[in-house]
Amino acid sequence: MLMGVSSRVSLTPQGPEFSRIIFGMWRLSEWSLSVHERQQLIEAALELGVTSFDHADIYGNYQSEALFGEVLAVAPHLREHLQLVSKCGIKLVSSRRPDHRLKTYDTGFEHIVASAENSLRALHTEYQDALLIHRPDPLIDADEVARAFKALHQAGKVRHFGVSNFTPSQFALLQDRMVANGLSLVTNQVECSLLQLSPLYDGTFDQAQQLKCAPMLWSPLGGGRIFTGSDPVARRVQETLGHIGEQLGASATTVLMAWLLALPSQPLLISGSRRIDVLRESVQACQLALSKDHWFELLYSAQGHEVP
Repeated sequence: MLMGVSSRVSLTPQGPEFSRIIFGMWRLSEWSLSVHERQQLIEAALELGVTSFDHADIYGNYQSEALFGEVLAVAPHLREHLQLVSKCGIKLVSSRRPDHRLKTYDTGFEHIVASAENSLRALHTEYQDALLIHRPDPLIDADEVARAFKALHQAGKVRHFGVSNFTPSQFALLQDRMVANGLSLVTNQVECSLLQLSPLYDGTFDQAQQLKCAPMLWSPLGGGRIFTGSDPVARRVQETLGHIGEQLGASATTVLMAWLLALPSQPLLISGSRRIDVLRESVQACQLALSKDHWFELLYSAQGHEVP
């Protein structure tokens, strides 16, 4: 029986170190948990070795960070045991942001710094472990982003920086400007699962290996569609998962996560379920090494054909 806790990995050879399984807080505001229940959930994750938590300023209509921060306000001792990742750069139309007329991107200096400072207040922390630009902005000025990141770093407000959903060329551009400012991007957070294979083929994971910069993967279970979908792809994957899981004595979640953990770019996986049993099954994947036959069998089921 698979047991244990999440393994840990350095995003780059120089750090920082995060848990291989990250707890995603995207839906925290939908879970209707009391402060005490939220604290119990965080502590249960920590017991599994899941010490890294993924946020964004916009999650939960700009509420999720504050809900998490309420726990750190009443239990500040937890802060030293966890890592906080947040994202900025998207402006949503919201009653909580009355000056936003329409959904836009903003990666300007002032917005990045203001968003980071808002997140610090909401999370009840003096620093973020990592701040990411949430999505590529067609108006992004890489020099300005690097300048904002440098200011936050020099002020001790953010320790590391990254991006989310960037193409390899977009990553390379910002990395070039970061290095010129004495900093470096440490991750690219992208969507990847057996139902979303683009990073395997568009150069994202090749770049991650080349730069020794581990990616973070969101929606590793395909938003649940892998389990509930009735389309041909989902059904093929479900069938393959069933017999491989039976052979290995592992749950479908564990097998799916192990499939992603086998990638040589050393990805970190974001689990967004509030259910601790799902988080536990994700952690168990850190101990499950799939054979190459099983790995390619799952790829075959997702693509509907053998490799060329």
